[in-house]
Amino acid sequence: MAKEISGRLLADNGDRFGIVVARFNDLVTGRLREGAVNTLVRHGVADESIDVAWVPGSFELPVVCQKMAASGKYAAVLALGAVIQGDTDHHDYINHSVAQQLSAIGKNTGVPILFGVLTCRTMEQALDRAGGKAGNKGSEAALAAIETVNVLKHLG
Repeated sequence: MAKEISGRLLADNGDRFGIVVARFNDLVTGRLREGAVNTLVRHGVADESIDVAWVPGSFELPVVCQKMAASGKYAAVLALGAVIQGDTDHHDYINHSVAQQLSAIGKNTGVPILFGVLTCRTMEQALDRAGGKAGNKGSEAALAAIETVNVLKHLG
């Protein structure tokens, strides 16, 4: 039978988590941050083991996530933002760039970078995903961070 490795949803004492939050669309991103912090704490992360850094917008998320990941202080870093489609293609450029950069940071540093950037057509959709009827994607990113960190620990 194949050996299966899965991560627990309980953080180890001493694990630190970084959260980088885009201030643009803060009505949405503030709720994502709240969901992420509350979930981390509920799953065993001490308040003082969570650092939150605010950046102007989603485009600035990667540079601060890179700095946090490269510091060696964090078990995982969550990137939280909200890019809402407008009348131009601006959102496509932001979304693709940010997603590619965050993925590369995780691969290059070995530190999980969780993608909690909402890419919605409307503000209503974003609010639904930031604690409304579609859950809270910040909370989901926090759970994914804990689980991924624990899988990596099993792998050594």
